[in-house]
Amino acid sequence: MKLTPALSGLALLAAAGTAQAACEEITFSDVGWTDITVTTSATKQALMALGYDVDVKILSVPVTFASIEADDVDVFLGNWMPAQEGAVKPYLDNGEAVILSENLQGTAYTLAVPSYLWDKGLQSFADVAKFKDDLDGKIYGIEPGNEANEYLISETESGKMFEGFEIVESSEQGMLAQVRRFYPNEEAVVFLGWAPHPMNANFDMKYLPGGESFFGGEGVVNTIARKEFAADCPNVAKLLSNQTFSLEMENTIMGAILDDGAEPDAAVLAWLQANPATVEPWLDGVTTKDGGDALSAVKSGLGL
Repeated sequence: MKLTPALSGLALLAAAGTAQAACEEITFSDVGWTDITVTTSATKQALMALGYDVDVKILSVPVTFASIEADDVDVFLGNWMPAQEGAVKPYLDNGEAVILSENLQGTAYTLAVPSYLWDKGLQSFADVAKFKDDLDGKIYGIEPGNEANEYLISETESGKMFEGFEIVESSEQGMLAQVRRFYPNEEAVVFLGWAPHPMNANFDMKYLPGGESFFGGEGVVNTIARKEFAADCPNVAKLLSNQTFSLEMENTIMGAILDDGAEPDAAVLAWLQANPATVEPWLDGVTTKDGGDALSAVKSGLGL
């Protein structure tokens, strides 16, 4: 059946209305890592200034990808690659999740040790077993279900590098509390480290080579969305596709949160107010929810 021009126009208007309705509220996953809390907050505050409602759910990485597949989550700003390759690949392969952009470059993520332990000879994954007694047979990870923890646990069970070790699962904050406990007396500790993060300034630390088959080398962070998100909400998808962050930005804001006790949204807003030019490229080709000037709305809404 051919549509007349008038009917075609009506169909397009109806489709636009449906997309707009699907874009009333944007749902993000925050997996509880401070860097993702920072980037999610920055995005949330910009979107709210544009007139959108934003819901942020605290979920683990596996639940995040399952929720994207189920259309319960729209966007995830924390797809660390290559470390999450195994977790995200099934959802990219079946088309239920799509990569909108690469939002951060130059990341690091693997096991780390304080420099004093490196100087004693623990300088690679292969060296960890040699220090088993000093380490009390423990490697400190982050939240249960995290893909890096799962990899490390598999290595304890396979009779390979970490046979007989316990992978201590807690949280980012819990892991770093343990490192702080060991650090002053130069006690042995191996833990998951990453950059950006203020741990790199708070501890004199080294990243261990030897885990490249899982962790890779220098990495990136991707913005992931459910498959229909860009069609349902093209204006927000445009902002997300434009959006990039920097190591300096994330390190500074994370330091304010973790070291100075600042509330995350307040720390993010203070940084954006001190660095207002950051948001301008995010808003290229973007409007407010109602079609107005995006840059003016964000500057006004955030006090930039």
